[in-house]
Amino acid sequence: MPLDVDAVRRGCPQPMTAANQLCGADIDRFRQIASEDGPLTVGCTLKAALFSDVAAELGRKTPIQFADIRETAGWSSEANRAGPKMAALLAAAAEPAPAATWVELESRGVILIYGCDEKAIEAGNLLKDHLDVTVLISSPAAITTPYSAVFPIAKGQVTSATGHFGAFELTVDNFAEAAPWSRGTLTFGPSRNGAHSVCDIILDLSGGRPLFGESGLRDGYLHHNPHSPASILQAVIKARDLTGTFQKPRYVNFEPKLCAHSRSQRTGCTRCLDLCPAGAITPSGDHVEIDANICAGCGQCAAACPTGAVSYALPSEEALVSRMRAMMMAYRAAGGERAILLVHDAAHGAPLIEALSRYGDGLPANVLPFVVNETTQIGLETIAAAFAYGASTLRLLLRAKPRHDVSGLAQTMILADSILAGLGFGPKRIATIETDDPDLLLHTLRAIPPLAPSAQPASFRAVGKKRDVLRFSLGELHRSAPTPVGIVPLPPGSPVGAVEIDTKGCTLCLSCVSACPTSALRDDPERPVLRFVEDTCVQCGLCQATCPEHVITLVPRINFETARTPSQILKEEEPYCCIRCSKAFGVKSSIDRIIAKLDGKHWMYAGSSRRLDAIRMCGDCRVAFLAEEIIEPFSAGPPTVRTTDDYFRNPTQQSLIDEDRSGGEK
Repeated sequence: MPLDVDAVRRGCPQPMTAANQLCGADIDRFRQIASEDGPLTVGCTLKAALFSDVAAELGRKTPIQFADIRETAGWSSEANRAGPKMAALLAAAAEPAPAATWVELESRGVILIYGCDEKAIEAGNLLKDHLDVTVLISSPAAITTPYSAVFPIAKGQVTSATGHFGAFELTVDNFAEAAPWSRGTLTFGPSRNGAHSVCDIILDLSGGRPLFGESGLRDGYLHHNPHSPASILQAVIKARDLTGTFQKPRYVNFEPKLCAHSRSQRTGCTRCLDLCPAGAITPSGDHVEIDANICAGCGQCAAACPTGAVSYALPSEEALVSRMRAMMMAYRAAGGERAILLVHDAAHGAPLIEALSRYGDGLPANVLPFVVNETTQIGLETIAAAFAYGASTLRLLLRAKPRHDVSGLAQTMILADSILAGLGFGPKRIATIETDDPDLLLHTLRAIPPLAPSAQPASFRAVGKKRDVLRFSLGELHRSAPTPVGIVPLPPGSPVGAVEIDTKGCTLCLSCVSACPTSALRDDPERPVLRFVEDTCVQCGLCQATCPEHVITLVPRINFETARTPSQILKEEEPYCCIRCSKAFGVKSSIDRIIAKLDGKHWMYAGSSRRLDAIRMCGDCRVAFLAEEIIEPFSAGPPTVRTTDDYFRNPTQQSLIDEDRSGGEK
């Protein structure tokens, strides 16, 4: 492949060494460089194991970073112009990646094989020497009786399944064990409903719908086609090795105190609950719970979470945007233009790009592949940062048939499209490429119109947590936009916006303030006032659900001026001061309205204007006033309550009741 050394040096100012065959004839040059224990990036992934072994022999302590510049840049029909891309890939690889944390799962090898015919028993025979097998037949047909009862066989229908790899729990109806006196075909004993089963692994050969919503997302649950011998054999081989202690990444971090799911039994934000395809998220009081043992790492919950309570950890949003920053800045410094950022995962996108490079024309020189754990983890902060850093177009590579629902990614794209269009970037900036065909991928990339990037690309370094990164990214996107307007309307359900108050109906009860999980709505301890900080509003709807007067309306929008005007007054009224101590204790309009409704119209206040003075006092003075004046609240006596028995004692009233029941006039 051709190597534009000058372009790479312009993009990566660190000392650089070029070689023809670093893993072979030039291995001594690598030894010399690797012996110095400093940051080192190698532009080769094919021989990464060899380089790591050599470095270990030299006693190197600092790990080596590896970048693939051959399949993604050098093996291309446009390789002569790929120098800026190589610089971008090397710069991105040199960015430090935080270490992942892990979740441990333990399996003792107890497997339930759930099938519909003899194939389930055949699978059990293949696994009996490796696992503790139980076979459950869903709809027993004429099944030949095994010659030896090596493992239990039963019949029944699984009605519910919960748990995770190493701790599955199932409920089975119509459960019955195989009778030991079965002769030619299996017969079963008496059946019962509600049988309980616990196992570590489930091999589902029933041919029906998966026991869990997305079968490929639940570790330890193998859902395979019972009519395909190859598929059954694949499942058996995979199940055989599922014994022992396993580790899986902790894909997301969760801070319950930031969650805006619920307050005071009022439901607010449900974005993560609506999007999780693995069923790993459940409500738990005022917040949700995320089961790390079940989480499959799609990242849609983190992308949609408006408060930052859920954030992706593989890597964090800060680390992801930092890597993007290094890539885009190196690409620009090396002379690259009109960058198309291609976001893809390692499992699907990397093999597709490799096939295109080996057997086709390779990626165009201005297409920068940006690998992530899951394409669906991309949130608004990453998209905003990409265009702020100077990307002209963003494409997200997905499977032709995604493994799970990707509606969360679609919602993020709609939101980002609205912001980009409102800031003058125009349409067609963001789209997905859903294909398993490398040639179709290349055709789609070449068909992207040449769109101009931002004239003033940003260079900010995003720091902090998810919400902080989002603020940085949106602020810099606005600064570099073609038409940086102040307010951009957004579609319903957006995670940013304002609230509007019908001031005529608002009584300043401030129940919305106590319900707001982000303190976007605030009161004032000195006077009756309702303040709003738009920058912290996440449109969870808890204020709207809590308001007893129903005068709150959510307004999805993004206001780029909130940094300069952080607080606004939604409603302010004159306080009502105690007639005895002059302390403000309520809202004047509310106290006046109460007095107007009670004066001469309520039995407790009839005939005595002094009693109304108690309402004009604060709580402390009211108690003292009632004690000093010796006012008995019930001295006037409440109105007589007439019961049904009272009416029956009066013949006249009785006749009126009878007429009413018969439909006559009263």
